[in-house]
Amino acid sequence: MTRFDVITVGRVGVDLYPLQSGAPLDEVETFARFLGGSATNVAVAAARLGRRAAVVTRTGADPFGRFVRRALAEYGVDARFVADVPGLPTPVTFCELFPPDDFPLYFYRFPKAPDLEIRADELDLPAIEAAGLLWTTVTGLCAEPSRTATLAALGARRRAGFTVLDLDYRPMFWDSPAEAGRRAGEALEHATVAVGNLAECEVAVGETDPMRAARALLDRGVRLAVVKRGPDGVLAVDDEGRVVESPPVPVEVVNGLGAGDAFGGALCHGLLAGWDLPRAIGFANRAGAVVASRLACSAAMPTAAEIAEPAVAP
Repeated sequence: MTRFDVITVGRVGVDLYPLQSGAPLDEVETFARFLGGSATNVAVAAARLGRRAAVVTRTGADPFGRFVRRALAEYGVDARFVADVPGLPTPVTFCELFPPDDFPLYFYRFPKAPDLEIRADELDLPAIEAAGLLWTTVTGLCAEPSRTATLAALGARRRAGFTVLDLDYRPMFWDSPAEAGRRAGEALEHATVAVGNLAECEVAVGETDPMRAARALLDRGVRLAVVKRGPDGVLAVDDEGRVVESPPVPVEVVNGLGAGDAFGGALCHGLLAGWDLPRAIGFANRAGAVVASRLACSAAMPTAAEIAEPAVAP
């Protein structure tokens, strides 16, 4: 059995991003196509840093599904856990670019996204249990059978090692924030690491103050809580009482949408490398800044050398 450093579970799709910044979609004339989806981007980011990574997801049996597999191979992500779902199209996502902090997303995941059709009985649980790190998302909990599969993957880890829940709240995928919070609570019972921004922490644990949010996540049993504070940087608190605050990294923002996934893949790398908390969080924070300065998400994921010396400060 191949032992993976990182296995991610969840969303995949095709990003169509405008080549005209500052224009609404109805005025954009040209787009660039990229591999996308949060869980997929995290796997790509980890692979770019030399980690053996795989993603568990589903695509349509269509040309965009073929593109996903080709792109995964190009980025060094193992696609053995990717399968087609007949009758459902591979999702497409558009965004608008209004730097530095407004990037509306438009998800085309109808009638249902194939990545929500991941089934528990199709999971390779021994591979998931053996992986150095498992990365799951709250989005994967928004519908069945993906919800049961995500919880089964988390449960297979028996709260050991690095078992990550990305709080990844997308309101358009849920009936209500309360339902998302309840489902996040179920998943947190299996996680050892939780990662989210302030809005996502509010949904998951009802707190918007960074330190209170981190403490609330630790109270749910995770060993490391990472709270992304946007322009105020990142806060991390672990169950031994260590507190790390990583300041923002100044960049000329082009597209902020992939920064969180770059942060996630770099965090995976730092945790698996056994780095101390300040080094791991600082490295992840710089990775996010690098990608914020670029248009794409997956294609923009940086190497270790680029993270060490990011092109910062316009």
